[in-house]
Amino acid sequence: MSDPTPVIDDLREESEELDALVARLSPEQWALATPAPGWTVAHQIAHLAWTDHSALLAVTDEDGFRALVEKALAAPGTFVDEGAEAGAAVPPADLLANWRRGRAALDLALRKAPPGARFPWYGPPMGVASMATARLMETWAHGLDVAGTLGVSRPATDRLRHVARLGVRTRDYAFLNRGITPPAEEFRVELTAPLGAGVWAYGPADAAQRVTGPALDFCLLTTQRAHRADLALRAEGADADRWLDIAQAFAGPPGPGRPPGAGHLPTDDGTDLPGAGRAPGPGRPPAGDGTDPPTPGHPPAGDGTDPPTPGRPPGTAPGPKGHAR
Repeated sequence: MSDPTPVIDDLREESEELDALVARLSPEQWALATPAPGWTVAHQIAHLAWTDHSALLAVTDEDGFRALVEKALAAPGTFVDEGAEAGAAVPPADLLANWRRGRAALDLALRKAPPGARFPWYGPPMGVASMATARLMETWAHGLDVAGTLGVSRPATDRLRHVARLGVRTRDYAFLNRGITPPAEEFRVELTAPLGAGVWAYGPADAAQRVTGPALDFCLLTTQRAHRADLALRAEGADADRWLDIAQAFAGPPGPGRPPGAGHLPTDDGTDLPGAGRAPGPGRPPAGDGTDPPTPGHPPAGDGTDPPTPGRPPGTAPGPKGHAR
């Protein structure tokens, strides 16, 4: 991606929509439990603020970010949850203000970054577009948890094209992360854009193996916000079928995932269907449980330049509450 401006703009819009949703909440609503075990609405927003701060340090203060990595490696099983706990402990108005300041500073820093800039991360360095894409993916996914908790629908938008591309780019990572050799051949992925506005296609048109279905469903699957059985995705070929069982667009070890029929799933027309209301496929085990790219591992790629690799520093499994949510 030569110009990162479009994904930075979309990250800003995604954040502003979530901001508008939580800005009007009462203290009691901030304390509501979300689908992520042990996390309230406040924890979700605190985590986004915490990760924006990490990304800002990576972009503007390499020494400061290196110190943060050292802290992470000293407590790999708890440092993410501890950050969320600390943020969630402050009054909601202060938490919201902190999130706004941090993401505004990150937005400015990404826009001012020189062309071709690379930033340190919890793995290989990341480009501007990759950093913005990872932040957008996580903001969207955690925003779904918040919206679902509140019973609010957030219609799918064209911003999902970034999440979809990330999901495609991380195919091999999903296999490697489970100790499976990735398929040698490329897949064809054809996704119907939100509201039926065209098709987003990836990979060779004549590929023998392919995945088709709604882009929204693909994004829900790769961020592990829904179980495959609840989604209208179809695979042709044994390897493509296996991929849909283990797809994971975020770094970190795989986990138990969301069970079939859990909660409400957003639809392209802005309505909510119960979790078991999508065209079901055969029952399959859950695959993973979250969407937190800034674990001490290799971040997913957003611009095609940073494909994640299987290696992670020792001891990066999630803590008792789990980081990969």
